[in-house]
Amino acid sequence: MKKLLFILIIPFAFIYAKGQTSAKIETQKSNAEKFSETSGTLIQKEFIDIGRINSTLIQVAIFTDLITGKKASAVRFEKGDKIGVIDADELDGLIKSIKIISAKIFPTTVTNYTEVNFVSRSGFSAGCFWSKIKWSSYLKTEKYDD
Repeated sequence: MKKLLFILIIPFAFIYAKGQTSAKIETQKSNAEKFSETSGTLIQKEFIDIGRINSTLIQVAIFTDLITGKKASAVRFEKGDKIGVIDADELDGLIKSIKIISAKIFPTTVTNYTEVNFVSRSGFSAGCFWSKIKWSSYLKTEKYDD
């Protein structure tokens, strides 16, 4: 009886495990990215280089619907094959966050592991964390980026 039960359970365990590994990772998009992918439109995409932070290229992305003339813009962070986007209406929050981290977080010392982060609607995040003896900053272009 135990062997029969075991034989019946094993295939289901493998099917369940297979389902877990093939699950799609949730992708989030900025409003500008959604605008640029709207069906039935003719979209012009313009990328203006701003500069680099270490190995991350920073650009302004301007998306124009050539049929209606509507535009959407965002700041684009490209690091290798990963791209993070922040909509224009989120920039003020990012800038304020960076100023607060610089002025109020970095000068402090904490005893426990602590994270402080800004997250955009597309999954881009920037912030810092306390690592035993000092604060370290980070930039993640995608929600599930290393």
